[in-house]
Amino acid sequence: MPNKPADLLQSKGKNWQTSSIEERYDNPWIKVTHREVIAPTGNKGIYGHVHFKGTAIGIVPIDSEGYTWLVGQARYTLKRYEWEIPEGGAPHGESLLAAAQRELSEETGIRAKLWTSLLTLNTSNSVTDEIAHAFVAQDLQFGSTAPDDTEQLQVRKILLDDAINMAMDGTIRDSLAMASLLKVGLMLERGLLSR
Repeated sequence: MPNKPADLLQSKGKNWQTSSIEERYDNPWIKVTHREVIAPTGNKGIYGHVHFKGTAIGIVPIDSEGYTWLVGQARYTLKRYEWEIPEGGAPHGESLLAAAQRELSEETGIRAKLWTSLLTLNTSNSVTDEIAHAFVAQDLQFGSTAPDDTEQLQVRKILLDDAINMAMDGTIRDSLAMASLLKVGLMLERGLLSR
């Protein structure tokens, strides 16, 4: 009999052990450490660990006509222009919802009356402990944007179905945006979310 999803969460085994930690880099957003480790197999190894000092936030705004908003910007690490859902960060001490409300307003000028928690995501669990949370924002009101001084953003209103297709065909490659859009699509299909 195949494992049920709940059974998979109960899997037990040996865990990683840390022998030493050496800080290699630190700034206001991340800390990078070099770690000597012992793998669950008992073999020694090394790990580069990137610790994020905040929580990633993503928002899928949806209006009553089935539109959403994407944000386009040049991403330094990738050396390419990317289309994403509105995203940002929640510093420690700020609630996730307050951060989502702030980020949506800053990047798109949108405020929402109805908020639904969408998902929690490990963004790249082989090198970082970063956790992302996403929300659906509905019952929208519109105002002016206030991007960070390093951001040159394009904001595009697009049919939600077209945004989901962009995640499906690889036009949208950002992990938080892809996961959020695809989950919204499934929730709509299953009647778990209304437009």
